[in-house]
Amino acid sequence: MSNAIRAYEGTYHDEQAIWLQAGPYEAAVLPRIGANLIAFRDTDRGYSFLREPGEAEMDAFRGNPGVHGIPVLFPPNRYDAGKFPWEGTTYQLPVNETARGNHLHGFAHTTPWKVERFGADEAASRVALTLSVSEGHEVYAHYPFDFTLTLEYTLSEEGLLQRVSVRNDGPKRLPCLLAFHTAINAPFARGSETADVAFKLTIGDRWEMGPDDRMLPTGRFQPLSDGEVKMREGGQSPFFESMDNHYTAKTQNGRNYMELTDSRAGAKLVYDVGTAYRMWMIWNNGARGGFFCPEPQINLVNAPNVDLPAEDIGLIGLEQGELWEETSRLYVIRQA
Repeated sequence: MSNAIRAYEGTYHDEQAIWLQAGPYEAAVLPRIGANLIAFRDTDRGYSFLREPGEAEMDAFRGNPGVHGIPVLFPPNRYDAGKFPWEGTTYQLPVNETARGNHLHGFAHTTPWKVERFGADEAASRVALTLSVSEGHEVYAHYPFDFTLTLEYTLSEEGLLQRVSVRNDGPKRLPCLLAFHTAINAPFARGSETADVAFKLTIGDRWEMGPDDRMLPTGRFQPLSDGEVKMREGGQSPFFESMDNHYTAKTQNGRNYMELTDSRAGAKLVYDVGTAYRMWMIWNNGARGGFFCPEPQINLVNAPNVDLPAEDIGLIGLEQGELWEETSRLYVIRQA
């Protein structure tokens, strides 16, 4: 086992990257592509936990960076016709999901971020990145607020720790809506197959989407199917059916998490996302296999356009100088 603990600037295929190493783990983040944490691996055991683009896929990845690694979505998911009503003003986001007539996934995952610092000590390697938006920034034209997003990743023997914060830098109250479109390899171990993996997700109620195919919530709930109950209890295949589903989060034993167990490898990947994420999206690319996306999310899809209490749908506002912050962790429990 390598015990090297270091952080350094290098490349990921042909893209600038900050690499972290600690014990058996390595990770890479791409500052110019939305601060995407594109790789998290256990090199000793041959585990690759996140879906990564191959060298020949990098141009396609840059064109659509939302389904590899851990993309930052701000504001996340869909907004009806791009309309974003907030504090008496309706802002217009670009309609970039033209088939459904929605705005999709915000701006943070495609925008370059600034590397503030990186380094290592005897315990861990670390990197911090920021995205600061104010008048004159390309994001401000559609989302005219002054704010700073900060992402910090720490890699140690205990896995990968993510800390994210949102700070309102301006006089207007800031809508703080955020998610991560985390793409998990299933299976993540070499030599394992789809039949070897099963997962658990701490969901509560399923939001009804419809009545058309635009994937916008009606504000009502649907009963969970037997397959979804098994998903909540554990032992379900990530590909038991095609999923593009939206749920409330319901903690279990005080924790909000996804766990993916590989019975052949004798290992369990835990994605503990913190209780401030009030919702989950889950998408599995039509149940084709290979990867799925358990997406922790602050808010209900299309929340500014939904007539429900803000507290119930995660519609958070920050006053000038206020911060929202949460941590998540990816780590492995070895069972054999």
